[in-house]
Amino acid sequence: MPLTMVVGAQWGDEGKGKVVDLLAEEHDLVARCAGGPNAGHTVVIAGQTYVVHLLPTGALRPGKVLALGSGVVIDLDALFGEIAELEGRGLEVESRLAIDPRAHLILPYHRLLERADEERTQGGRIGTTGRGIGPAYAMKAARSGIRVVDLLVPDRLRDQVAMIHAEVRARIGEAAIEAAGPDAEPGAVSAHLLAAAGRLAPRVTDVSVLLTRALAAKERVLVEGAQGTLLDLDHGTYPYVTSSSTIAGGALTGLGLGPHVVSRVMAVAKAYLTRVGRGPFPTELEPAAAAALRDLGAEFGATTGRPRRCGWLDLVGLRRAVRISGCQTLAVTKLDVLDQMAKIPVCVRYAADPRGEWWAETELADARPIYRELPGWQTSTRGARSLADLPPAARDYLTMIAEETGVPVELASVGSGREETVACGGPAAIDGRGGHPGESLRAVSSAGRAPAF
Repeated sequence: MPLTMVVGAQWGDEGKGKVVDLLAEEHDLVARCAGGPNAGHTVVIAGQTYVVHLLPTGALRPGKVLALGSGVVIDLDALFGEIAELEGRGLEVESRLAIDPRAHLILPYHRLLERADEERTQGGRIGTTGRGIGPAYAMKAARSGIRVVDLLVPDRLRDQVAMIHAEVRARIGEAAIEAAGPDAEPGAVSAHLLAAAGRLAPRVTDVSVLLTRALAAKERVLVEGAQGTLLDLDHGTYPYVTSSSTIAGGALTGLGLGPHVVSRVMAVAKAYLTRVGRGPFPTELEPAAAAALRDLGAEFGATTGRPRRCGWLDLVGLRRAVRISGCQTLAVTKLDVLDQMAKIPVCVRYAADPRGEWWAETELADARPIYRELPGWQTSTRGARSLADLPPAARDYLTMIAEETGVPVELASVGSGREETVACGGPAAIDGRGGHPGESLRAVSSAGRAPAF
């Protein structure tokens, strides 16, 4: 079955958008499986920057069929706004789009709930994007959400909106609802949704059936995940996680497919590490060093513009991501950001975790990383297009990642542009030979503080 799946291997922001855009060229259909407009996938094409939040990144490749699976939560205003933005730049999008009828909708009430929850928790805030994603998934789990298919039954929709309005009013108070203005009144919300129903109806398709038929016809399907493995609701740094499954198994659930259809799972990992929002981050740099790395990598959220926390590559987390999703190949992004560094520390394990595996998230905040220091290459990689073009130390860095994860590096990104990519050739070029780090690794720091550069 010609299905490739792309998952994030860290805390999101790994550069999945560029990787999906590259792979989309050789695929016929690109499907989003989970998440909502909290994702931000950035692609630079011929010097022009495109950011997609809800649409599959395949939208930037003309002619590709696009699908939003049942695991996605959809803000219709955000969706139509994104379509208008891309079509205003010459890309035909809407006619290529299929939306599963079981996908849940994000309502204004979900954003009100999320804002109220964040304000109420104060010091314990998760650090969400404020897009209403969490409450939408919560209502889905509570069996009280509104789905795309509900737009096609007006009377039922109005009753559902009224029930949600009453529930939210009871939770956050009448004053908060009134402060949101007349647009939050049940009649206004229902009218707004029903006005969109006519436009949406031609796009409603059972995505499970669509993908199954495409695969049976030998068409090539690309599955695009959102966020990253360490934000997975079940396997991430709970409670500082997203509200959906971000791993390969969850992607199948979000599309209505069985595991037998998957031919390749690619994990995308940044050459260093970033995180947005609260939660443990063992390899996080001290503020001044983090700011320097942030400036080098332009590490600001594509959706919110928030500055990202920065640190060194954590192989413990990366091995966990590879294991959980059964990844067969890696794409390493932002290798060029490390170009001028004389030494590059990499976390190979934690002090109390000799096998280099993950332990309880409650203990992760106190984890003391053990670093291996690799020599930098101190020359630009931006012009590299093949392994031979990379300096030896850069090749060694990629080889180290492959060896430590047991997974070959297939692609390396050396710039933001679509063309600034090194095809590493898979197992024959940069191969992972398996295993975990042992005592032969030179530990240069075990103080629990990331070395500055």
